[in-house]
Amino acid sequence: MNNSEFEGQREGEQLLFVFRRHMIAMRKGFYLLLIPFAVSSIPPLIWQNNLELFLLPIAGLTLGLVLFLYHFMMWYFTVYIVSDQRIRQVTQHGFFGKDVVELKLSKIQNISYTIPGFWGETFKFGTIVIQTFVGDLVIHNVEYPDKVYNQLQDAAEQAVDKKGQGEDEEIVDQA
Repeated sequence: MNNSEFEGQREGEQLLFVFRRHMIAMRKGFYLLLIPFAVSSIPPLIWQNNLELFLLPIAGLTLGLVLFLYHFMMWYFTVYIVSDQRIRQVTQHGFFGKDVVELKLSKIQNISYTIPGFWGETFKFGTIVIQTFVGDLVIHNVEYPDKVYNQLQDAAEQAVDKKGQGEDEEIVDQA
């Protein structure tokens, strides 16, 4: 599979771009890495004459790494694939679970984005909302939401233009 292919790709479908959530979405994983290590480092600092306690921070770091890797895997394998026909949201749930949601670009009514204040502006993340007749697809913690927003707008506009041209050709063929 090369860079322009993805799982579930249809015949004649072209990959436009792929994006994922910002690293800030993994902040819970970072906390779970640091907290066990910090807590397990306290006993060796209090009872410095007990050498066996110095293994406790290593165990805390190991536990933290396991918890962090779980959250990293969830972040890394959750992707948003945009083709010339649709948006495909692949969300990882646990080690074995996966949800896939597809949304045709021609069905999009509106796209908007928000940047949540100082931290969002500083770290360049925000929320993108894609509105359709059926409901909203809300994507939180998107990296560079302004750029992704513009790319999504262009893709949706091209899909609507393609659909309109296809309908015009059908009308001409019937005449």
